[in-house]
Amino acid sequence: MLGDKIGEESGKVTSQRALPNPGGAPKMETSFQMTGSLLGVGHKTTATYYSMVRPDGTLFGEGQGIVMSNEGEMATWVGQGVGTIKKDGLVSYRGAIYYQTSAPKWARLNSVAAVFEYEVDAQGNTGAQMWEWK
Repeated sequence: MLGDKIGEESGKVTSQRALPNPGGAPKMETSFQMTGSLLGVGHKTTATYYSMVRPDGTLFGEGQGIVMSNEGEMATWVGQGVGTIKKDGLVSYRGAIYYQTSAPKWARLNSVAAVFEYEVDAQGNTGAQMWEWK
């Protein structure tokens, strides 16, 4: 069951590159930075994910990120998701991420599976929302 909304972010793609994938689907690496709030704590996220086009035209993505609070506390995450490419160039993902931290304000995240919505438009603007999965 979908639980409480735990975070929201917005930002920008900082780099992209095509990755070798001999004999496989096209593979793209994307890095981004976003700012927002996670459990009410202001933060900056820096992350990288790769995505591959699947035979049906949908995307599979996998990535990792570092979250730094405005006070210098840190959390990391890993995640996976599936995505679709819209006609206007918007890419929309849905998936799950798993946090790890020793920061007291974010300690609850160590036992949370978080589901997310992440979108990036054709100009590289990004946005994400995260909810606790109960």
